[in-house]
Amino acid sequence: MKDRVKNNDLEKRIFAASAENFNQLALELFQFQHRNNDMYRQYCDLLKIDARGVDALYKIPFLPISFFKTHTVKTTAFEPESIFESSGTTGLTRSKHHVKDGSLYRKSFTECFRKFYGAPESKCILALLPSYMEKKNSSLVMMADELIRICDHPLSGFYANDLGRLHRTILHNEILKLPTLLIGVTHALLDFAEQFPMQLRNTIIVETGGMKGRREELTRQQVHRQLQQQLGLSLVHSEYGMTELLSQAWSKGDGIFHCPPWMKILLREADDPLHLVEVKEEDQDPFSGAINVIDLANIYSCAFIATEDTGRLYSNGSFEVLGRLDNSDIRGCSLMTI
Repeated sequence: MKDRVKNNDLEKRIFAASAENFNQLALELFQFQHRNNDMYRQYCDLLKIDARGVDALYKIPFLPISFFKTHTVKTTAFEPESIFESSGTTGLTRSKHHVKDGSLYRKSFTECFRKFYGAPESKCILALLPSYMEKKNSSLVMMADELIRICDHPLSGFYANDLGRLHRTILHNEILKLPTLLIGVTHALLDFAEQFPMQLRNTIIVETGGMKGRREELTRQQVHRQLQQQLGLSLVHSEYGMTELLSQAWSKGDGIFHCPPWMKILLREADDPLHLVEVKEEDQDPFSGAINVIDLANIYSCAFIATEDTGRLYSNGSFEVLGRLDNSDIRGCSLMTI
């Protein structure tokens, strides 16, 4: 009963997180997950982490993201309302995120969207996510679907592989100067821009990453340059999210991402998941390393994730994604073979 009360209280407080109370919320959530997530507690035990001594962010152990492929990551016992699966590649094991309460995810991405873009109702929202729609249980498709539902514009919706219809819709909106947001997977956006070059003035393009072998791999800078040239854009926006998280960071250009108040990026040494890089406010130069994420919305899985991405972190909390680790098997994953 005591944990249940604290748990309900955390649910209410995470979306009111701020720079002043983030650390305290994270430490509370660590203690809750250490008590109620058997797999995470076992991982901490193998690292010889005494939970009673975890009184600062740098002392919290971050779970390698690949555990979502090999273990069921659940805090408390529950039957999941949804199980999000990564897009993956044929033949590879997919990550699975067991989601106890889908309303937490919906609240996270809608509140975040409002912080960065204002009310969804003020825009026509289009989604170009063909490779994700081909697979079931995509968190990205669920997010786009809910934003489209909220915006409730007659031309909003998924456009799959119908690039001609998408072009006509965007052209119609541009003529009417209707604020439009197109969120799309990278390879599909590049296909669209190549087939239908145009000058956009009232449309925001948000790329979510993802070539998945569909096209030659390009850097984010190369992708943005092509989209800018072919669609007449000064900036291309981006979304940084993943199956294993319930929150996203957003970039309004130049590949610089910002987190919502309940999400935080830390860096670790690329070859050592236990050594965090300390970035102070007075530091002038950004630091580079492997990306760790604290997502307070991940109450019922694990809020402390060591990703396989590398990045550059600035003193104001913004960050860039530079690429992937050369060896995606983060050291420490082999500690648990259950």
